[in-house]
Amino acid sequence: MVRSRVTSMTSGSIFRQLISFSIPLMLGNLFQLSYNMVDTIVIGRFVGSTALAAVGTCDQIMSLLILGVSGVCIGASVLMGNFFGAGKREKLLAEMKTTVSLGLLFALVVMALGLPLTGTIFSLMQVQPEALPEAQTYLRIIFLALPFTCLYNIYAAALRSVGDSRTPVRYLILSCVLNMGLDLLLVAGLHLGVLGAALATMAAQGISALLCILYVYRQVPLLHFSARSLRIDRALARQTLSLGGLTALQQCSQPIGNIIIQGSVNTLGITSAAAFSAARKIEDIGLLPGRSISNAITTFTAQNEGALNHERTEKGFRKAMLLECLSGIVVSAIVLLLRGPLMGIFSTDSDMIREGLRYFGVIGFCYTLPCITNGIQGYFRGMKLMLPSLLATLTQISVRVLFTLWLVPRIGIPGVGIACVAGWTAMTLWTLPYRRIWLSRKGRNMGGE
Repeated sequence: MVRSRVTSMTSGSIFRQLISFSIPLMLGNLFQLSYNMVDTIVIGRFVGSTALAAVGTCDQIMSLLILGVSGVCIGASVLMGNFFGAGKREKLLAEMKTTVSLGLLFALVVMALGLPLTGTIFSLMQVQPEALPEAQTYLRIIFLALPFTCLYNIYAAALRSVGDSRTPVRYLILSCVLNMGLDLLLVAGLHLGVLGAALATMAAQGISALLCILYVYRQVPLLHFSARSLRIDRALARQTLSLGGLTALQQCSQPIGNIIIQGSVNTLGITSAAAFSAARKIEDIGLLPGRSISNAITTFTAQNEGALNHERTEKGFRKAMLLECLSGIVVSAIVLLLRGPLMGIFSTDSDMIREGLRYFGVIGFCYTLPCITNGIQGYFRGMKLMLPSLLATLTQISVRVLFTLWLVPRIGIPGVGIACVAGWTAMTLWTLPYRRIWLSRKGRNMGGE
C-alpha cells in the first residue's frame, strides 16, 4: 500500500520544504511538457518541417487550454490550502467537489465550441496553407482529450494543496512513458503522422487522470468523494471563480499573446516558424525550476496564511526569491553553452537551427528575469492578490506583443527575444514596489527586508 504524503508547511525548515515541494513539481511539469515535446521531436524527425510547424502552432492553443484549467485550479488550491492549514476538512472536501464539477463543465463547453471552429482559429493565426490540414487534425483530438486534462490538473492541484507534490508526478511519469511508446509506434512505426501523435497524447492524459483519481480514492480520504455526491457549492463556486477566474485570465493571457507572437513569426516562413517552435520547447523546460518554485511558494503562502503565520509567510517569500535567482543563472548558463546541440535535437535542418541560435543569442542572458517574476506571482496567488497578479502578467505580455509586432518585420526572430526581455523588465519594475507598499498598508512585518 502506498503511504499518503499529506504534509503541513506551517512549521519546519522553510528551505527544505520549498525545495522538496518544488522538485516533484519540476519533474511533473517536465513530463507534462514532454507530451507535446515528444510529439514535436518524433514529428520533426519522422514526418518533416511542415508537420512540425503544424504541431508547434497547436502547442500555443494547447497551452491556452491547459493554463486556463490550471488557473482555476490554482484559485481552488489556494482555498483548499487555506482550509487545510486552518483544519477545516469539511470545507476542503466541499471545495474539491465544486472544482471537479466546474472543471468538467468547462471541458464540455470548450469541446462543443472548439471542435467546429478549428478552421477559423487557424485562419486568425495565419497558419501556412500547407500546414493547415494536419494542424486541424491534431487540435480536434486535443479538444476531445480536454476532460482528462481537467481531471488530472484538478486532482494534482488538490494533492499539492495538502502538501503532496510527489504523487501526481509518479503517475505522470508512467503516462509519459506510454506517450513516448505510442508516439514511436503510431508515428515512426505505423506512419500515422500528426494523427498518431495526437492519439498518443490523448491516451497518456487519460491514464494520468485515472491514476490520480484512484490514488485519492484509496489513500487520501479527506479529498475523496463518490460520484453521486458530486455537486457545486454556490458560495465556494463564487470564491473559486473569483480567485480562479482572474488567475485563469492571467494564465490564458500569456498563450493568447504567444499566439499573436506565433502569428508574427509565421509570416517569416516555415523555417522560422519551426525554429521558434523548437526554441520555445527548450525554453519551457529551462524555466521549469522557476515555475515550480513559484507553485511551491503559492502553497506555502496559502497554508501559512490560513494558519495566520504571517511572519513565516514573509520568510518563505525571501528564501523562495533566492532560489528563483539561482535557478535563472543556471538556466542561462546551460542554454548559452548548449544551444546548438539542443536545437539539433529537433531537426537536422541547418537553416532552422541557425534561426534558433539567433533567438537564444538575444534571450539566453536574461532568464533570471522570468524566474523573479514567477516568484512574485506565486506569492501574490498565495496571498489571494489575484488582480495584481493578472495586471502584472498583462503588463508583461502586452509589452512583449507590441515589441514583437514592431521588431520581427525588421530584424526577424531575434526581435522576439528582445520583446521577451522588455516584457519581463516592465513587469518587475512595478510588482516588487507594489508588494512593499501593500505590506506597509496592511501593517505587515517584512522581517527587515
